[in-house]
Amino acid sequence: MNSATDAPWWRGATIYQIYPLSFCDSNGDGWGDLPGVLAHLDHVASLGVDGVWLSPFFTTPLKDFGYDVADYCGVDPVFGTLADFDAVVARAHALGLKLIIDQVYSHTADAHAWFTESRADRTNSKADWYVWADPRPDGTPPNNWQSLFGGPAWEWDPRRRQYFLHNFLTSQPDLNLHNVAVQNAILDVARFWLDRGVDGFRLDVANYYMHDVALRDNPKADYLKPPNRPHQFQKRLYDSNRPENLAFIARLRGVLDSYPDRMAVGELVADDELAAQRAYTIGDDRLHTAYSFQFLYARDLKPADFVKAMGAWSDGQGWPSWSLGNHDVPRFASRLCSDNPAHTRVMLAALLALRGTIFLYQGEELGLPDGAVSYERLRDPEAIRFWPAPIGRDGARTPMPWTPQPPMAGFTSAPDAWLPMDPRHPPFSAPAQSGPDSFLAFARGLIGLRRASPALRLGAVEIIHADAALLALTRRHGDSVVAVVLNFSDQAQAFTDPALIGATALPCGLAGQLHEGVATLPGFGGVFATLARR
Repeated sequence: MNSATDAPWWRGATIYQIYPLSFCDSNGDGWGDLPGVLAHLDHVASLGVDGVWLSPFFTTPLKDFGYDVADYCGVDPVFGTLADFDAVVARAHALGLKLIIDQVYSHTADAHAWFTESRADRTNSKADWYVWADPRPDGTPPNNWQSLFGGPAWEWDPRRRQYFLHNFLTSQPDLNLHNVAVQNAILDVARFWLDRGVDGFRLDVANYYMHDVALRDNPKADYLKPPNRPHQFQKRLYDSNRPENLAFIARLRGVLDSYPDRMAVGELVADDELAAQRAYTIGDDRLHTAYSFQFLYARDLKPADFVKAMGAWSDGQGWPSWSLGNHDVPRFASRLCSDNPAHTRVMLAALLALRGTIFLYQGEELGLPDGAVSYERLRDPEAIRFWPAPIGRDGARTPMPWTPQPPMAGFTSAPDAWLPMDPRHPPFSAPAQSGPDSFLAFARGLIGLRRASPALRLGAVEIIHADAALLALTRRHGDSVVAVVLNFSDQAQAFTDPALIGATALPCGLAGQLHEGVATLPGFGGVFATLARR
């Protein structure tokens, strides 16, 4: 529990995501690793965040760069050893950081020993550990489900003469979590890592654990123009988001609750994302919190979008999580803000003003733009599959710059890396942002402001005003009340409210002014203020 608030540590926390392959390479092979993470945890702690989410480092063939797990309890040699992981846990805790790790329970790599046994024949001990189905009479797949990475979600296996389900790559077969033995094996994996001292889990595609056992076709989705991806032509009623999924979530929550101070945040991919977040977090047998792609897939965010997101939680039930970027989407400085530093600042301020738990992706504290990756250098199978459509994840995964010196900016001693270092990125590195007006100083200040304020961390939210340019809200927790007024336009704005009379502006780095109840805001400016008690 947080001693200052008696709230669980994760509630209202700011958590920093590390994507190890792109964070820092310690041994000069061009791939980020766990010793590289260890070397820079002091930087993460200096931001004032509460914890770290560490993306996969498990044994993997690297076809989906760690989200294809070949051994849930092993560390891939690319990343280091189990001892290296233990050192990361110990150092994070010594710095006062909580550490949560990814868990990928929906599917494994086809290199996993479970799948090797399962595909051997139809009678072995793991024959039904994955989702197998006979073809239709004409030999076609069992139904119309589509993979998120394009094409049918079924792959023919000549050994069993059946199809297996893969919601992602063909090399990522889906586990059959309707099978209690599979559930038990997965829960044992959870215990393995909890016993090693992790503080919780980020659950990859947590609403994709169960499928419709009748294998019914998904119905057609409503759309105005043909989507970019085949699965978006369908309503995802039967391949995911199944109500029976929540029974397994309850079992997992029971395991987490048997350890002190642990938590789980779910990643949810759904047609109605806000509804899915609520369904997976309301109740003591659900997840502690969950996030969706509500903001992550957005190409533009206006005040109305934040109002809608907050409105979904107006009854105070459940606890959401929010992020503007991660390893799966283009960096928000480019995607949402056209690489405009002032716009990027106000967008980060809006995120940190929200009620919920906040996730920041590595480099967002630097204002890092999306990395440029040529077609010849693409690694992401999704980007390659959909090229030349602007779909792909490599731009968010280019190496983290640690020094201003090109070509590799301290990421690696090698002349190149698994993905290229964007030549624009070294000047964004932390040593190059030592000034008080830098983006890094701004991010640290705002993270610290949120952490120190019970209202911003835990308080209820009330929307005061929203229009095309302005968002004004209050956060209230007991006697602590903070008002936030943000200008999403590049034109100066003024906002007047009697509640602002007597308010005290807080240092937030957004250049807004407050005087006699009037907030005067430059383009992409803002004000955070404590309200006078009444």
